[in-house]
Order: sequence, then C-alpha cells, then structure tokens
Amino acid sequence: MPPSSSGHGRRRVNRWVQLVAGIACMVMIANLQYGWTLFVHPINETYGWSRSAIQVAFTIFVLAETWLVPFEGWFVDRLGPRRVVMLGGVLVGLAWSINAAADSLALLYLGAAVGGIGAGCVYGTCVGNALKWFPDRRGLATGLTAAGYGLGSAFTIIPIQQTIQADGYQAAFLWFGIGQGIVVLLAALPLAAPRGGEQPDGSRRVHQSAHDFTPAQMMRAPAFWLLYLMLVLVAAGGLIFTAQLAPIARDFGVATVPVSLLGITLPALTFALTLDRITNGITRPFSGWVSDHLGRETTMFVIFAAEAVGILALGVWGRDPLLFVLLGGVVFFAWGEVASLFPTTCTDYFGTRFATTNAGLLYTAKGTAAMLVPLASLLAAESGHWHIVFVITAAMTATAAVLALALLRPPVVPRTGAAPAE
Repeated sequence: MPPSSSGHGRRRVNRWVQLVAGIACMVMIANLQYGWTLFVHPINETYGWSRSAIQVAFTIFVLAETWLVPFEGWFVDRLGPRRVVMLGGVLVGLAWSINAAADSLALLYLGAAVGGIGAGCVYGTCVGNALKWFPDRRGLATGLTAAGYGLGSAFTIIPIQQTIQADGYQAAFLWFGIGQGIVVLLAALPLAAPRGGEQPDGSRRVHQSAHDFTPAQMMRAPAFWLLYLMLVLVAAGGLIFTAQLAPIARDFGVATVPVSLLGITLPALTFALTLDRITNGITRPFSGWVSDHLGRETTMFVIFAAEAVGILALGVWGRDPLLFVLLGGVVFFAWGEVASLFPTTCTDYFGTRFATTNAGLLYTAKGTAAMLVPLASLLAAESGHWHIVFVITAAMTATAAVLALALLRPPVVPRTGAAPAE
C-alpha cells in the first residue's frame, strides 16, 4: 500500500511499516511470558520458595497483561498507539529490573504486575493496530503480529540460559529487561492509527460486520461470551504448558538428556523450548492466513482438535526425550493460533472502530485462564504425577473445538442497523 494522506492533513504512512514496527515490539515482550519457565528453577533453588508460590507470579503477570488491556485499548482508540506502546516499553524494562532485585515473594509479584501492565500496553495496541490497518488480510496480519510474541523468545532462549548459568538469573533479568524495554521504545516511534480512507476494503471471503459495536453492545451479544468461554478453555492448557514445561521435563527425567534433530544436538528441555517457540510463532500467521480463506470457525475446529490429541500424546509418550521435543512442538503449534484467530474473529463480528478495546475485552479471557496455572502445580503435587493435568487440558481443548463448529456464529444485526456505534 503506498504512503497515504487524508483530509486531516497530508502524511506519509505505510501500513507495512506499521506491521513491521508492531512485530518488533511484540518480539521484545515475548520473554516476559515465554522465557519465564527458565527462571522458576533458579528462583526455587535460591530462595526455597515452592513452585506453586513462584508460579503465582506468572498468574499475576498474565492477569495484569490481559485484564487491563480494555482500559489501555480505550486510551489507544483516543490517543493513538505510539504513546501507549512507549509507556509499555518503560514498564517492561522496570519489571525485570524489579525481578532482578526481588528477595521476597511480594517483590517478585510486584515485578510480575508491572511487567503484565507493560506487556498488555504493547500486545493489545499492536494487535489492535494490525486489525485496523489490514481488513483485507486481517487473519494474516494479526497472525504475523502475534507471531512476534510467540516466536520472539526462540532467539533468546539459549542466551538467557547461558546468562543464568554464567552470571545468575538476576543478571539475566536485569540485562535482558533493560534491553527489551529500549527496543520497544524505539520501535514504537513510527506507530500510528489509520485515518479514514487509508485502509482498503474488507475481505469478501469471511463474514465481516458492517456495524461497529461499542464494547457495551458487544458484551450483550451471545457470540462474544461463547468466544470468551472458548478462549478460556484453550488458553488454560497453553498457559499451563508454557509455565510448567520445565518442571514437567524434570519430572519426566528428560530435561538434560541430549537430543539430536536436523543435525543439532541440545538438551531436551532447551530443544523443546526453542522448537515450541518456533512452532508457536509459525502457527499464528499460518492459521490466520488459512482462516482468511476457509473461515475462522472451521480453522478453530481443526487446530483445537489437533491440540487435544497432541496434549494426550505428550502425556503418554513424553518421557522419551525425542518425543518430548516433537510432541511439545505440536502442542504449541496448535495453541499458538488463539493469538490470531480470536482477535480476528472478534473484529470480524463486531467491527473495527472499537477493535482495540473490544479485542482487549475478549483478551481478558486469557487472564481468567491463567488462574488455573498454579492449580496445575497443586494437582500434580497432590497426585504425584502430571497425568490428570494432561487429561483435563485435552478435554477442555476438545470442548472448544466442538463449540467452534457447532455453536459459534456471527451475531445477527437487524436490517434497521440496531447495533451501530454510539
């Protein structure tokens, strides 16, 4: 798309530059969620805090990241994306600096809350910007943006591990936190919201609402609450395995076992974490692109069903180091698509004017799902194994697959236009 101008005054804005800037910001916040599992064991060894107590920090992070996005989206819809993302960059650097100094659970939880707010500012804003700039390729553009969040940490898994081993986890928190925050600040500079006429027409291959639902109107639609329930069901399993993969690997006895694949040899846990981030990132634009052609609901059904099978298979055969790596990649490939399909479907159903706020309200379902992460640790501790966790998460994901195909439908808007923007 060529540089654009509008009646509000001439300006040179390229939507592909917007997309690249958003992806760069997302890459820089990926470690706050996907790198967390690397710090759990070192923190446990240093202070002796239980795993479940440490994982409360992860839940706080996700709650702060998700439940505040609607409020951050409100500011984005009125002030534009640049300021909100720059604030997020400052908070990202501050959060991991607090983690580096945390010598109590209270301080660790504070760092998690600050990091969650910062990540939410970046995530919600960049996804919302992609939704608005690319109505014709909404699934692909949102998927590419979200891929930065899923794939971004793949490039730093090994450096973070090496820093933890050589200089301690505190140094890794401090150095990577400050570096990530600075890059977010720089990448936010070109961000801008589209003005009237600057984006193309929407896709004709999937349903897209002609009406812009306000947040209040959207929350009265049954389709929104069905999407919310489905996101909770699928995100719970993904978040549990994101936070618990390292403890699961240690309990399975495969964490340090060398695995050779495609000419590369790494410890099983390191290999799994790297491959998981790659597949988690790839699936976001891939599933978004597929859904642009086949429809959101059908794509959800196929991938959710695949995730349920992958979770069960990981629970059965994951004690083999090679299968732990490969099946972990399958699980993360399947769960990563929620980051592209849910905000895309939300905007298709409820319009673009309030897309950032509306998608942010749906995104709070991820925070609701995060409350199950410490529960997974308790279930495993009480039962003495992870089997029950695998069975429950697979059943939840399979339920979401059935709901997508059987019940999910766009809201019906009367011809009189009963649900226009207020």
